[in-house]
Amino acid sequence: MGNLNDPRLQYDYLNREHGTVEPDDKRERFQWVSEVAYKNVHRIVSRGYDTTELVEAGYGLADLIFVDFQARIPLEEESKMLNYVMIMMLEDGLSPTAAISRIVTKSKTLLTQAAGASVLAFGHAYAAYDAFGKMMNAYLGKVDSKELSLSEAAEQMVKDKLESDALGISSLMLKDPAAGKMLARAEKLGIAGKYTSFIKEAEAAAQKVFSEPVAVDMLGATGAVMLDLGFSPESTWGVLAVTRAYGAGAHYCEEVEREGYTRLGQNLTPKENYDGPEKRPVPTLDERAKFAKPGQAKTPQEWRDIVDERKKLKGSGWSIVEEIDDPKRKI
Repeated sequence: MGNLNDPRLQYDYLNREHGTVEPDDKRERFQWVSEVAYKNVHRIVSRGYDTTELVEAGYGLADLIFVDFQARIPLEEESKMLNYVMIMMLEDGLSPTAAISRIVTKSKTLLTQAAGASVLAFGHAYAAYDAFGKMMNAYLGKVDSKELSLSEAAEQMVKDKLESDALGISSLMLKDPAAGKMLARAEKLGIAGKYTSFIKEAEAAAQKVFSEPVAVDMLGATGAVMLDLGFSPESTWGVLAVTRAYGAGAHYCEEVEREGYTRLGQNLTPKENYDGPEKRPVPTLDERAKFAKPGQAKTPQEWRDIVDERKKLKGSGWSIVEEIDDPKRKI
């Protein structure tokens, strides 16, 4: 029984109850509840609004997203701004996420599986809307508490997050006007608020620090505008990931209609695409001891030598430097 008979356990394992335990009638039974929505035979209601009545009145998808995430009907300008953002996020050609959708499609899966795989490719380094939002909130909190001025907080954020993928300022958009136009549209619609102002302050601060030209990129522009629209960092990620799934679905359909499925074993991987060790003879089990190498080291130097050797072996993972903490928790 191992240590299960340990007297330190909170109960006697060997004499525990077996079979079904009667429900505890001294407290309320567990029941899922939600303030988001409900459905019965008469209607579907989201945050108190009958969804049929909403669409019959002329409200659209962008409006319903505000209802679901913020329990409010948005201003017309806010709805237009969210629609703008979602259109900009819906498609970006044969990006890694689109490629993932196509690769999964080839194995004869369902569209939902291919689109889901595409969304799962949105790692926090690739689409760091939540990490970006939490970073912005942390430094704007210093402004709200009068600890720093807006420009000082922007300078501090750039200094602290200079190497972060979630900074929202880079050299990516120097030739592409999309990010700048998104901020301009937010200002024109009257949506731009403290987050838009802050990312522009951070852009000015970054331009003094970076050795190369930089500007607000799509992460920075999109993240700031979504925060000014009242979406949380997490809900921003959710809304925009699902928006991109529409594009992933289109790539699924094109892959099926244009290329077709791949049968198991159909794809060949020629030797020309292989650059590993040349063909080696397989030793017999009797010869095994002559060729086998232990994986454990006995001295620190031997361990160091083994690690250095493994780093040369591509596909081993030894050359990858992992973050200890989940990047989404960094601010």
